[in-house]
Amino acid sequence: MDNFFIKWLVNVVALLIVVKIIPGIKVDRWTTAILSALMLGLVNAFLRPLVILFTLPLNILSLGLFTLVINGFMFYLVSKLVPGFTVSSFWNAFWGALLFSIISFLLSLLISSQENTRMRFYKFHSPSKPEYRQIIDVEGEEKKEEERNVHRKT
Repeated sequence: MDNFFIKWLVNVVALLIVVKIIPGIKVDRWTTAILSALMLGLVNAFLRPLVILFTLPLNILSLGLFTLVINGFMFYLVSKLVPGFTVSSFWNAFWGALLFSIISFLLSLLISSQENTRMRFYKFHSPSKPEYRQIIDVEGEEKKEEERNVHRKT
């Protein structure tokens, strides 16, 4: 339950930042921002997966970029459902949704605990298992030899 409240708080802060940055998006009161963040979470949890499913062919053709349009539509829909939260045009909703996603992602990274976050950094070596490090890639070695021969001829 704590995780839900943390995500909700992150979304409220992200929404307030978006309202300050995007000129066509307005919130009357801070309580409206709280309600809008909750509604945005509910719409994204229940309605967005259905819309993505129905628009799957278009999403595949656009290589996933149509998801940005869907996010903008969800943002615009919430502005119509919550009184006091206004978005002047679809393009403002599109850019607002994109910025909202980026800000909430970054805030979640800052707030998340170390035990829930797994990051792996590999420095100049293969992440392969130790038992496979003795295996030689024959094709790779042949290509390297061909490249050396080409460089020697020139």
